[in-house]
Amino acid sequence: MRWLNPVSLAKNWIEPNWRSYLATQQPQLWLLAILIGLLVSCAAIIFRLGIGAVQWTWLGTISESIATAADNQPYWLILLAPTLGGLFVGLFLEYVHPIKRAEGVADVIEARAHGGSGLRFWQGLDSAAVTIVSLGAGASAGREGPMVHLGASLAKIVCELFSLPSTARKTLLACGVASAVSASFNAPIAGVLFAHEVILGHYAMTAFVPIVLASAMGTLLSRLYFGDIAAFDIPAYQITSYWELPAFALLGITCAVVAVLFQFSLMGTDWVARHVKIPLFLRPVIGGFVIGCIALVFPEVLGVGYEATDMALHQKLPLAMLFALIIAKTAATAITLASRFGGGIFSPSLYVGAMTGGVFGIIAAQVFPEMASSQGLYSILGMGAVAAAVLGAPVSTTMIVFELTGGYALSIALLITVSIATGLTLALHGRSYFHWQLEMRGVFLQEGDHKFLVTHIKVAQFYHPLTEDALEEDHLLPEDSDTLRLMDNLETALKAFDACGGEPIPVADPDDPTKILGWAKQVDALRYFNDLLIDTHAQEHR
Repeated sequence: MRWLNPVSLAKNWIEPNWRSYLATQQPQLWLLAILIGLLVSCAAIIFRLGIGAVQWTWLGTISESIATAADNQPYWLILLAPTLGGLFVGLFLEYVHPIKRAEGVADVIEARAHGGSGLRFWQGLDSAAVTIVSLGAGASAGREGPMVHLGASLAKIVCELFSLPSTARKTLLACGVASAVSASFNAPIAGVLFAHEVILGHYAMTAFVPIVLASAMGTLLSRLYFGDIAAFDIPAYQITSYWELPAFALLGITCAVVAVLFQFSLMGTDWVARHVKIPLFLRPVIGGFVIGCIALVFPEVLGVGYEATDMALHQKLPLAMLFALIIAKTAATAITLASRFGGGIFSPSLYVGAMTGGVFGIIAAQVFPEMASSQGLYSILGMGAVAAAVLGAPVSTTMIVFELTGGYALSIALLITVSIATGLTLALHGRSYFHWQLEMRGVFLQEGDHKFLVTHIKVAQFYHPLTEDALEEDHLLPEDSDTLRLMDNLETALKAFDACGGEPIPVADPDDPTKILGWAKQVDALRYFNDLLIDTHAQEHR
């Protein structure tokens, strides 16, 4: 029996793995991920300082205590600040920003679906500028969505400097998102999970290390500048009795209803705004004035709303106020987004969830005074449940709540509440808010990669063009012949192939429909579709 050389065995085992590691450009990705993490973290710091600077011009403070500062201002300033902010936003969208709206998480998900393309750095800066003025002037929205878009736009710039495959571009896009979330929330684990769960839509081993590195770098600079503190400093709550588990489940059901109504409010207000014929630059002006009117009664709705959320977590709000703020914040956020102000939905979802949990906690304490936990505990659970249901991100949202509050002792209760809220929201609404936004643009990712590909692969990508010599001749279409156009999608082409028995179909010249540019064959269409589908699934399992 011949003994095998241990060195040779190790070489034969390691060498193919090392070649695969280098082939996927992992060393380069790791270095670029660190660079992206640092760049995005710097951008997040400037972004937050910009919001504070705009806020200081009318409130005299850059802190999160907007409601307290607004209480000390005259009523006309509360009305004027969001109205003037709306005027700037409206004029900027009308005459500067090419797509006429601020961008957010849904745009990043769409860019990932297109192989990392579609984002523009200057548009990212435009959206960031719109959001800085919007939130600084008191618009009711979150700062995380636009920051995610800016982070992804910065990652796109880095991708353009290097020749990288589609898989690497998607990974670096997720790196920008992870760094943005971790820098915004001081939540590095949540940044990693959010990038996988919401942006990539899967967990891949080759993407994990770069995303972790980017998230860690994002948190590092943010902590060096702002300090290592949780966004919400709350008391140590604990579960009174495990007999409360049915109450946690009931809270999950309640949060699902609130999450669905919150999304329907955003969608309905957006629909109304789309069908009202007024100039674009006036929309934020009118919306800002209405937000100011709401803030005269409830200044807690201004900005991201962290102060009011913190008060709910500290049990400082009575039942009537909690109820009122759920309605007021929902209305203010719906008006903000429908009016084309910049901002996201993460902070408003946390806000509405905290108020919902607070209401539930007070009522539960009255019904079962010896068994119910504190109102603040239910506010934490509600905060996570509503946000997870709205965003369609139960895992990363759970971790964000843990890192925002420092409360890991509530894991069982939070998981139960979040899972039930997310599941019921999908049963009632069928999609997250981000996927609703995408479906409004004709991008259907909810149904899987195959559905997305058949609607976005174009005939131009798989047809056989005529040779240059043949194009010089006049190849005219026979009368009553079925034709395809270059921009017809794969779904249209496959239906045409079925109708003609799988025969090749001429592709018409868009400038002269009577002339042929080339031929489309069913076998080529299916081969192109299968190659992309296999590549997509391979990326998810590496």
